[in-house]
Amino acid sequence: MTQLGIPTSYWIDSTANPSFPQLTEDIAVDVAVIGGGIAGIATAWELVRAGREVVVIEADHLLAATTGNTTAKLSAQHGLIYDRLRSTLGESTSRAYGHDQLDAVEYVAAVADELGIDCDIERRPSISYATDAQQVSAVEAEVEAARASGLPASVVYESPLPYPIAAGVRVEDQIQFHPRKYLLGLVADLVRGGSRVFERSRVVDLSEGSPCRLTTREGAEITAVDVVVATHYPIFDRAGLFSRLTPHRELVVAGPIDPDRDPGGMYITSEDNTRSVRSAPLENGGRLLIVTGESFVPGSAGIAARAQRLAEWAERHFGMRPTYHWAAQDNSTNDGLPYIGSLHLGAEHAYVATGFGGWGMSNGVVAARLLSTLICGGRPDRDQIYDPRRVHPIVEGPGFLRANLANARRFVAGRFGASEVDTPAPGAGAVVGPRGSKCAVYRDSSGQTQVLSASCTHLGCTVAFNDLERTWDCPCHGSRFAVDGSVLQGPATEPLRRLGPDDVGA
Repeated sequence: MTQLGIPTSYWIDSTANPSFPQLTEDIAVDVAVIGGGIAGIATAWELVRAGREVVVIEADHLLAATTGNTTAKLSAQHGLIYDRLRSTLGESTSRAYGHDQLDAVEYVAAVADELGIDCDIERRPSISYATDAQQVSAVEAEVEAARASGLPASVVYESPLPYPIAAGVRVEDQIQFHPRKYLLGLVADLVRGGSRVFERSRVVDLSEGSPCRLTTREGAEITAVDVVVATHYPIFDRAGLFSRLTPHRELVVAGPIDPDRDPGGMYITSEDNTRSVRSAPLENGGRLLIVTGESFVPGSAGIAARAQRLAEWAERHFGMRPTYHWAAQDNSTNDGLPYIGSLHLGAEHAYVATGFGGWGMSNGVVAARLLSTLICGGRPDRDQIYDPRRVHPIVEGPGFLRANLANARRFVAGRFGASEVDTPAPGAGAVVGPRGSKCAVYRDSSGQTQVLSASCTHLGCTVAFNDLERTWDCPCHGSRFAVDGSVLQGPATEPLRRLGPDDVGA
């Protein structure tokens, strides 16, 4: 069995972890930004530059969730998206999307240079490829659509990868970088400018008005003219986004390789349940290979086996033995465009950024610039294509129905299906108990058990045990909980309810 290395993101392990206080008293600001990932931090930074007094409120620690676990490819080349956008929403939409993505790439490079942030920026080509000859026509159609959308795209039929490809979309001069180094540089600039950042301060309520009021679990209140919800999956659903977002999770393995085996670019294919490859510089002058794949819905079974498959694939093709492993999570929309803008139909001072579809590095920057402009009273030319209130029934309908029917099946199966096992093995977890009253039981290596309600505190779906990360994951909307029930990832804001051993089988 291939060893997977330490269960930590390389980005987190290779950077310092600055500590910020918990919010314990009431405060008033111009703008409150909820969420300490790329969308939240970049939005706060833009607003401070525009003269607003801003506070960032993070439920856990900055850059320790989705952004800290990304693969950090900053590229306008997003799989085969441009042909899809052009054929479903029109060429003007695909051109606008392409313009914004290219602009985000160059903007990060310019800001890093302006602030003197050393974040390992490397210019590399971005290639979306297929190994199946039947997919060549789809790749060629994407090249045409990407060019029409403003990207410097070309079709290639060979690559430096250690296996043949049938065709690929190649976009030159994109960026791979260290996301935490970049964003911690923005945070440092925020703090120098007098902005405040609070960690371990989970927002649980939003009262919209003039002004808006936020409340944390600890009871502190934030009064703000405007509020930005940048929590990855929005913790408040006032535009029906819970029914329009689909969470997905991917595994990552990383380890040093011989520099001669560096593929020299950022590669991705949807084949083999996704394979994404890039490298990063190491301090010793070597190269770290980062391989992502094995896409799955949170709450799926057999995650440890998926990680083994990914590690074996990386060793077979690149001779890489992992020293790190982690997982990345994101949300996709039904029409392929992120939701950036007003939180709901009647919102005047509440905004949201979500649904980045696995491309959060560029879309997080797009969101920051757009939200800053909207909050400061501007009306960008392209804000309507990202508006969370938009409706594309023909385009979104099939995906909407599939996702919500799947969630309905999961809800019913979780509540009324048979138990997984009577008692989990040491180091494992299982959902047990009678129909309609399930318990999430984790048994540690010493045989001690922790018993929790298996009902997600978000909307009541039944959680499932992740055997790789030792977490309870919700298959409906992607909330994740530690074995003690504490919230690791939203949209849930409350922990799983603690039960006693006598509740199992009650």
